[in-house]
Amino acid sequence: MDVHQRRRFSLSKAWLRFYIKIRRDDILGHGHMDHLGVATTHCCAECGEEGGVSLKACKACMLVRYCNANCQRNHWPEHKKICKQRAAELHDEALFKDPPAKEDCPICFLPMPVKLITCMSLPPATISSVPIRDYALTSENENLKNECTDHYYPCCGKSICGGCVYSFAQSGNDDKCPFCNANRADKTDEKNMQELMKRVEANDAEAMYVLGSHYQAGHGGLQQNEERAMELWTQAAKLGSSDVHYELGIHFHEGGRDMKKAKFHYEAAAMAGHEIARYNLGCIDFSSGNNSRGLEHCRIAASAGSHLAMHSFLVTFNQGMVSRDAIDSTLIAYNSSCAEMRSEARDAYIRLLIDRFDEN
Repeated sequence: MDVHQRRRFSLSKAWLRFYIKIRRDDILGHGHMDHLGVATTHCCAECGEEGGVSLKACKACMLVRYCNANCQRNHWPEHKKICKQRAAELHDEALFKDPPAKEDCPICFLPMPVKLITCMSLPPATISSVPIRDYALTSENENLKNECTDHYYPCCGKSICGGCVYSFAQSGNDDKCPFCNANRADKTDEKNMQELMKRVEANDAEAMYVLGSHYQAGHGGLQQNEERAMELWTQAAKLGSSDVHYELGIHFHEGGRDMKKAKFHYEAAAMAGHEIARYNLGCIDFSSGNNSRGLEHCRIAASAGSHLAMHSFLVTFNQGMVSRDAIDSTLIAYNSSCAEMRSEARDAYIRLLIDRFDEN
């Protein structure tokens, strides 16, 4: 390297470090990032080598680029602080953005909440009460509180809501799959498990979740095996199942087994639209003194239809932590979400379950 090249290298490297350290806000907000949020600098942050599109961006922060792994490792002591700070910012941006819409039932096309009780046709929430939460609190029927909305058919690998299950039963087709019309009346536990196994082999995350639940509870003719349940749920979580991420969050949260893993799974579920997982994150943040994060989690969860989060948000309003405008807009969003999930068929299904639970 001659004198001119060394001088050019020294200046380019010094300029880049100044650019990242001193003018970081400009990098993020004024045209120095491409449409994917990747820094558009054209030289390696460590050696200054120009490489254009061949340079690889730091995957954690997307602020700088490197020509190879060695340069990235050598630059890490200097880059570590700003990288972790920006990575945390990116994570929070993803965590607190509006979650995706709930999955619709493929039969009635209504959104499917996590828990069936959310679909109950009760009066709307007000500044003084959340009727669904009040009902859940006073009801002695724990089964209804924990009842899920969807029903999974392993023959086709599809789910429908409880309201449509009820409608099919009323039409005399309760023994048939609504998708392939297969007769399920003569299906033994063994055959059902065989169908689930086939769906698991096909990498069906929902089948892994259902089969794992059977192993955890010892249902469907299976012996209780929590280790096997965890294996299936872990595999389903890798495939992106929000229900499984939530269950794993519960598993690690209970008894404080591993709060780091619990938060990881709750966050993955929350970003996929699981309102109860997000409510649990809010509770964790409140207990840690992170009230601003806890409030935002509760606001998002309540807006998605969580009666637990709506009640918590009302409590914080009464404590002076939330403005009247914020509580009013959240009440509107909560009541709207609940209304979208209700139907006469779902109400009838809930009443049927209540009668069955009372009989037992």
